[in-house]
Amino acid sequence: MYYKSILIALAFCLIFTSCSTPASKGKNDNFADSVTSALQSGGQIDWNQFEWTREPAASSISGDTLSITTAPGTDLWQRTYYHFRNDNAPVFQIRTREKYFSFVVKTDFTQSHHRFDQCGVVMYLDSENWLKGSVEYENETFQHLGSVATNNGYSDWATTAIPSDVKTMWYRFSRRESDYCIECSEDGELFSQMRICHMYEGAGEITFGVYACSPEESSFTAVFTDMKITPCMWKAHDGQKPDEN
Repeated sequence: MYYKSILIALAFCLIFTSCSTPASKGKNDNFADSVTSALQSGGQIDWNQFEWTREPAASSISGDTLSITTAPGTDLWQRTYYHFRNDNAPVFQIRTREKYFSFVVKTDFTQSHHRFDQCGVVMYLDSENWLKGSVEYENETFQHLGSVATNNGYSDWATTAIPSDVKTMWYRFSRRESDYCIECSEDGELFSQMRICHMYEGAGEITFGVYACSPEESSFTAVFTDMKITPCMWKAHDGQKPDEN
């Protein structure tokens, strides 16, 4: 009876192993890393690898051009200063486990016309952990070029004022493990640093891409072009050496 019980237990173990192992292996094997495939194909991004976190009022893709039309009352913000939480902006993202790369995109926000209309680059991990860079319309005199890092449910907002007649902006989003850099450019050639930050939930698999939203009673169409993936353009620091521990 004892040996019979052992044989039955071993049989159950073999059944469980044969059923569970292929499923786990298949999940890893089926992961399509968008950045890896882009780097292998000259930096070109396959639109079919993008997913909507939330869909916009309208969108279209034609060649290498993506258009997003916003709905009123859409935004990303968590708690700080305003003490409210907004988490309904449409985000179009791809997924990667690559630790070092850069993502470049050109934004055209000619149609933005109402306070806080915005579009730009984003890494949206979940409702309480994300990073974005954009131009936010303010009035006919100026607008905000800035970035927001949200860690563990609290947002910050770092900005500088630029003239309201600026209607296009390039962004370069770069990753070095769990540290990130956002840069901007008016011509797509000369980029200036906007922010360096650490993302507490940004060490493993991430999702990143573009977004557009209209926090108040407005709607506009943002246009994204010239998207590409490159090897990391945010080079290793060449000054003080890292601490040993």
